[in-house]
Amino acid sequence: MDMKLWQDKAKILIESLPYIQQFRGKIIVIKYGGSAMLDKNLKKSLMRDIALLQSIGFKPIIVHGGGKEIDKWLQIVGIQREFKNGLRVTNLETMEIVEMVLNKINKELVGLLGSFGVRSVGLSGKDGNMLQVKPKDKENLGYVGSIIKVDSTLIKSVLLSDCIPIICPIGINDRYEDYNINADDAAQALAEELQAEKLVFLSDIEGVYEDYYDKDSLISELSISKANELIEQGKISGGMIPKLHSCIKAITNGVSRVHIIDGRIQHCLLLEFLTNRGIGTAILQDKF
Repeated sequence: MDMKLWQDKAKILIESLPYIQQFRGKIIVIKYGGSAMLDKNLKKSLMRDIALLQSIGFKPIIVHGGGKEIDKWLQIVGIQREFKNGLRVTNLETMEIVEMVLNKINKELVGLLGSFGVRSVGLSGKDGNMLQVKPKDKENLGYVGSIIKVDSTLIKSVLLSDCIPIICPIGINDRYEDYNINADDAAQALAEELQAEKLVFLSDIEGVYEDYYDKDSLISELSISKANELIEQGKISGGMIPKLHSCIKAITNGVSRVHIIDGRIQHCLLLEFLTNRGIGTAILQDKF
């Protein structure tokens, strides 16, 4: 028996103790998307880690997208995909596919968590009028919604029953029509409404870089003012811009900490939540 190996494992457990104590009973919103959804092993590993977090007292909420799977099914049924300003143009036919695919993914995740001994409830933003929307740009985008109100009554009931809510980003307008919602926007709005302790965006990059082409320039902690500065200087580009805007808005509206981490890394959530160093980029309120 290698005693040092076992002692090192014990040290890791001890290192996690203050974080378990700090976040026990706290709400953690996890936006799940990107490559972590496509790799079966990563998906299974991530759900196991979320099951562990829930078992030690965290209150995780999963908000998931499904863009790649939606694209696959659109191709199968012969519907052309179209994007404008990074958002999926969603007519009625496309909306049917979006809802079908997101609900399919939703129940798969419920099953995976169940296999790890954790109860979860799959919901869409339509359930309990959770995500109420108005059209973002009906003329150009069709049934793409902008969230105007979040009703968290149902989510709170699920949390009280010691279950994990798993939410797909479909909302309704005042005429009870279905709308597709950007998953980042849905996660941000829910985190704000619930005053979550943490909001985590699982991404396909390591985090935010001072210089994207210099992989040694990863920023581990980023203040709101510094984030705005990087955007204004043009150092942030592409899909990271709206993601950072979501981070800034969430922090401004009461979420304690927001993280952008690489969902392709095995056990990324455990490394971020339960170790001294963490991974990725944490966006924080300015210190005065």
